[in-house]
Amino acid sequence: MNIKSGVKNWPQKISAFTAVFVAAWCVMQSAHSQPYPNRVLRIVTAETGGGGDFVARVVAQGLIENLGQQVIVENRAGVQSIEAVSRAQPDGYTLLLHGSSIWLMPFLRTSVAWEPLRDFAPITIPASSPNILVVHPILAVNSIKELVAYGKAKPGELNYGALSGGSAHLAAELFKAMAEIQIMHIPYKGNGPALNAVMGGEVQMMFPNAASATVHVKAGRLRALAVTSPKPSILAPGLPTVAAAGLPGYEAISMHGMLAPARTPPAIITRLNEAIAHYIATPEVTKRLLLAGLEVVGSSPEELTKSMKAEMTRLGKIIRDAGLRAE
Repeated sequence: MNIKSGVKNWPQKISAFTAVFVAAWCVMQSAHSQPYPNRVLRIVTAETGGGGDFVARVVAQGLIENLGQQVIVENRAGVQSIEAVSRAQPDGYTLLLHGSSIWLMPFLRTSVAWEPLRDFAPITIPASSPNILVVHPILAVNSIKELVAYGKAKPGELNYGALSGGSAHLAAELFKAMAEIQIMHIPYKGNGPALNAVMGGEVQMMFPNAASATVHVKAGRLRALAVTSPKPSILAPGLPTVAAAGLPGYEAISMHGMLAPARTPPAIITRLNEAIAHYIATPEVTKRLLLAGLEVVGSSPEELTKSMKAEMTRLGKIIRDAGLRAE
């Protein structure tokens, strides 16, 4: 080996390496200096087929149309979707679409790998859905007041079906606490089986979402008493709210929250919020969501933060007092 020759070539090799490094750095700087967004966005959500998956795909189409970039919906089961986004770069390219379990799960599990208000930047509530309090037709009650009176007169005789830790479960426990009556929870592996159990007479009542309950109410397989939203819902025409029908202050709705990792720049949060709100407010998309049992919300980031804090305070207490778990 000719050592002198090698030494002589070092300046050329270093120069070539420097040129490659500088070129790569320039490309990276150019990409970062381009207006947001300049590459594919990813929305992480729960498993395929659920309400969150549907809303995520609607939102994805809105971002595609308003931001001009490809958007991929990535389905992850359980809490994996939440954990993945909590660890993602806060650059606006990895987003989360999830139900209220993201801010209530810390109360339902012994430990989680995220803190809702610390690890996420709220963007918007694209859509929400109320639950409907339904009973089996054989149960001799026709109103909220009659149901509460029945529960007080016959303590321990009422029961309800629900997936542990889900919106129907929490809505029922809130009702139970505010009405000060004893209602036994019969757990099921999903709200579908729980709804079938009510119709089959295995349990007496339930708080399913409006989309799944309405068809059975119309067919006479269930009797609807009230809707859980703070105001009457277009998804349950003619039904009073639980609050107005006898339990003032009651409210339980299923919200779909859109969030980014904490420390995502405010300008990006605003851009995403505006793109989503503009899209879901169009008549075609609003109608599509209504047909799926969802009401358009399009909240501001601040309103989502306020809703998260309110639910964590109100339902967090219910979860703790009742010792609820969803391991």
